[in-house]
Amino acid sequence: MQPKEAPRLEKTLSGFHLWGIAVGLVISGEYFGWSYGWATAGTLGFLVSTLLVTILYVTFVLSFAELATALPQAGGPFVYATRALGPRWGFVAGMATLVEFVFAPPAIALSMGAYLNVQFPSLSPQLAALAAYVVFMGLNLLGVTLAATFELVVTLLAIAELCVFIGLVGPHFSWARFAAGGFAGEETLTWASLPGICAALPFAMWFFLAIEGAALAAEEVREPMRVVPRAFLLGILTLVVLAFGVMFAAGGVGDWRELANINDPLPHALEQVVGTSSGYLHMLVWIGLFGLVASFHGIVLGYSRQIFALARAGQLPAFLARLHPRFHTPGWAILAGGVVGGVAIFSDSFLHFDGQPLTANIVSLSVFGALVLYVLSMISLLVLRRREPELARPYRAPFYPVFPVIALVLASLFLVTLTVLLPMIALAFAVLLGAAVGLHAFVVRAN
Repeated sequence: MQPKEAPRLEKTLSGFHLWGIAVGLVISGEYFGWSYGWATAGTLGFLVSTLLVTILYVTFVLSFAELATALPQAGGPFVYATRALGPRWGFVAGMATLVEFVFAPPAIALSMGAYLNVQFPSLSPQLAALAAYVVFMGLNLLGVTLAATFELVVTLLAIAELCVFIGLVGPHFSWARFAAGGFAGEETLTWASLPGICAALPFAMWFFLAIEGAALAAEEVREPMRVVPRAFLLGILTLVVLAFGVMFAAGGVGDWRELANINDPLPHALEQVVGTSSGYLHMLVWIGLFGLVASFHGIVLGYSRQIFALARAGQLPAFLARLHPRFHTPGWAILAGGVVGGVAIFSDSFLHFDGQPLTANIVSLSVFGALVLYVLSMISLLVLRRREPELARPYRAPFYPVFPVIALVLASLFLVTLTVLLPMIALAFAVLLGAAVGLHAFVVRAN
């Protein structure tokens, strides 16, 4: 149980802040990561993957918002699953969220390093990624209002830059170039295309991964019952438009195969239009960093709130729930996630398996955490509707129970499919979850 004098986070954020967090958490997915899906499925095969994933996220987000408004607490999925399914499943949901939010930042940080390496070839991407951790953990420590305002500003800049990219590259789009060998080298869809389409699902999810993290800041939002649903709805609409716009623009301007398996596809796509010496290219590299910064910074905020909530509930060591005496931010929680992320940045020899580069494997590992929390969240929604019909629900999921059931079925299918296709990453996820359960048992006994 939560202690009587449990630390509380301050309510200082507006709905505009929360929209900025919802979009900012994800927007780096428009800058990198998704193009790995072209390497496995081709452009058209990846388009199929993305359409399936879009259905998952639209139904999930519109359903998830009901939980976030009915139970607006920092723990997010941990809180929902605990209330609906009990503390054990609550802890599993919380740890799955942590896997998603702790392992997504290293992938983003490495991409930031790759973008900087374009300008400074002698700069190590790994050292640049580590420096990003130091800077943005410090910014998160200084206060949630400052952190969220910074997040909003860089998110708006990142959106503007994506619009400039689409505007410059879009007029040069050619369907013939986009569709050439679009099903993993083949011109038509066959049964042989199916494994590639399934293997591309994690990279399609990268377009939207972590939008649910806005719920982790719900405890710090003024009037959460009114603004949380709006932030989620406007957030998913923004991301859907940007995702498809970027994918079509980049894929139809040249040979899309040159953009697969790299961390910075947008500068390379723009280079084919404006040349290597254009100011637009340098602008994309520098301003494009804002998209990566927005997601990196937002996810640091998200993972710290999840660690804080688990520790406050006695599920992790109590010191992780301590708030900074001046800034009222969970400093130890911010630091703990940063240590894990820093190790992941330099773990190429450990996470280089299943024939994918390090960044792709970190993305896939985050996706496993996300899918588990999606499944448990939708089950929690269905259980709470039946068990607690009197629970105040200022916002209700539309088309209930169709939307949550669609999200639950798709997330479950994706989880099973990826376990079969990416067994080593599935094993790594299971080991992480098992280690967490062991730590949990130790902490509970100690308490």
